[in-house]
Amino acid sequence: MRPEKQSVETDVAIIGSGPGGGTLAYSLRNSGARILLIEKGDFLPSEPENWSPLENFQNLRYKADTRWIDGSTRKEFRPNLYQYVGGCSKVWGTVLVRMRPEDFGELQHQGGVSPAWPITYDDLSRYYDAAEKLYGAHGRLGDDPTAPPGQPEPPYPFVGHAPTVARIVQSMAAQGTHPVELPVGVDYGNGGKCVLCSTCDGFPCRLRAKNDAEMRAVRPALKSPDVKLSVRTAIDRLVTSPDGRRVVAAVGEQDGVPVEVRADRFVVSAGAANSAALLLKSATPEHPQGLANSSGQLGRNYMQHVFSAILAVDPRRKTKITFQKTAAINDFYLSGRHGYPLGNIQGLGKLHEDMLKAARPWAPLRLLKFMSEHGTDWWATTEDLPDPENRVTVTSSGQITLTYRKNNLLAHRELVKEAKKLLHGAGFPFVFTDLLPIDATAAQCGTARFGEDRKTSVLDPLCRTHDVENLWVVDGSFMPSASAQNPGLTIAAQALRAGHLAGITA
Repeated sequence: MRPEKQSVETDVAIIGSGPGGGTLAYSLRNSGARILLIEKGDFLPSEPENWSPLENFQNLRYKADTRWIDGSTRKEFRPNLYQYVGGCSKVWGTVLVRMRPEDFGELQHQGGVSPAWPITYDDLSRYYDAAEKLYGAHGRLGDDPTAPPGQPEPPYPFVGHAPTVARIVQSMAAQGTHPVELPVGVDYGNGGKCVLCSTCDGFPCRLRAKNDAEMRAVRPALKSPDVKLSVRTAIDRLVTSPDGRRVVAAVGEQDGVPVEVRADRFVVSAGAANSAALLLKSATPEHPQGLANSSGQLGRNYMQHVFSAILAVDPRRKTKITFQKTAAINDFYLSGRHGYPLGNIQGLGKLHEDMLKAARPWAPLRLLKFMSEHGTDWWATTEDLPDPENRVTVTSSGQITLTYRKNNLLAHRELVKEAKKLLHGAGFPFVFTDLLPIDATAAQCGTARFGEDRKTSVLDPLCRTHDVENLWVVDGSFMPSASAQNPGLTIAAQALRAGHLAGITA
């Protein structure tokens, strides 16, 4: 016998508890409205396996057991997706950086044009300030050639460089660049739990010392009697009123039992791909292309950055590194001697041999261990440009198809060359690079871009859909361009802005 359907009523239903949805719930916690935060997964447990490279990168213990279809090859792949309270921020690298003012305007790249946003940096700056405080950013502005004018220092002190990173930073400065202290969100200093370990980027934190959306937004929000959390609840479809102007319910399952959530207002914050998929699956006769998709832009313009992992090895000496996400180079971020932007170079979490083995299964583990012990790890990020053909669609069974072709690749190759030159100059004779494939979906954004013109955008500048009056999308979907910075802080800042200005609880 099929279990009887559960019915829940609330004022505001937020689907997804990551940096978008979790931060929005925090912003609305004292509004007086009843807030229901809905999460497909559960709380990620604190356990020894949190810090195991083998469990995380070969056994994929925490990665969502879901498969998407590569629209180009028609083959299935497993995206870099984590479905827990806090969303993918449970394994993020903790970097909390702002987009630059230039990123909000039209910007010419080697591979095309990055479009202007409907808001400016100044519109978001106060919310960046608030998001840095909320997520506990530790850092120092330093001599960053791209720092936004008037940006305050991060609210918490810089955590410091590991010995090898400090030596590399000194060498990079001597080579004419301006290394900066990367702001990171960790519970460090003054009784904090963080021990600056080597298993942070890409790992859950066993000590709960990572300032992710669960720890810094969801748990504080739940202290309000008006905020509730529904875990293990998968929403499959949104149901609209007969005229299609309002959403009246979200339907799905909780622990295998059918559930219906009725609310006055709905917010979708499931991540750029899953948010677009949910609206596409919610098509009706009034919204035949997908809910809120009269523009035809829903699911299009998917971006996830052009990433390369870099491993520099000096076989003559071991590196003294634990936590190494503390330095960045922005000298190539905007147009300079290359004539166009290249992107950002920053420290990458320590690559252990089991992580390298997951990427190179044919390589002897003993060799990979040697490379890890004698290596330092970096990350090169170039902006990928919005392309309407890079898109999320769903099959008749509801499976996500991701069609994505990397662009702006010449600029990325130039950025990698610059990174290799700097690392060679720092005394590392061997530098290996790896361009990440389609399953590297950690920085996904752009599938429901915001804008003033309803013919070319899905959302208004406060993330409400143009077509459905009580529906918002608050996650990386809203971004019309990706920049070459980590998107987490921008998503959180826009969530705070929407919570403050969008009238979601009105």
